Amino acid sequence: MEQQRTREEYVIVLDFLPNGYPLDTRPGYMKTPIVQAIGKTYFVLLELVPKKDVSLQPHEEVYIGEGKRDKIHHINGRLPAAKLTATAKAEMEFVIANIVKANEARFINFFNTAQPLSTRMHSLELLPGMGKKRMWEILEAKEQKPFETFKEMRERLKLMPSPEKAIEKRILLEITEPQKHYLFVER
Repeated sequence: MEQQRTREEYVIVLDFLPNGYPLDTRPGYMKTPIVQAIGKTYFVLLELVPKKDVSLQPHEEVYIGEGKRDKIHHINGRLPAAKLTATAKAEMEFVIANIVKANEARFINFFNTAQPLSTRMHSLELLPGMGKKRMWEILEAKEQKPFETFKEMRERLKLMPSPEKAIEKRILLEITEPQKHYLFVER
């Protein structure tokens, strides 16, 4: 059976290059504007080509789904993290933080439904700053009552560093470095 490919509906602009890539050696008239963006749902990095005379700003949300697109002409494809511009790299942390904050329920649900990966490793342990001790604290606390917000989670767990920061760091790690297990980023 063929696996259904996940597709992003909306992306957040990381960088807009109105004159294409600076290191592109083609003459100016052959270059096309480029948008570097990150998907809102699966955190996929994409290279997009905007429609003629469209200018985009970092942090702008743009529709790239199957229907009529207002600002994007076509999708060039996935973008390796190494090809991101300095601006895109700098904006990525802020954009990821905003996405996590806006989708708090989705990420709280991760803590409430996280499963073991093997007999020796739990998916919670893949989050930066989470060891066995903290993992057991989270598992015991969610058994009593599922978490509802990040704030409540910090209040119920002693010495819990910011759970949203741990998720943001993990997403950034999954985007920038190859991983054995992916929790949030679509590969």
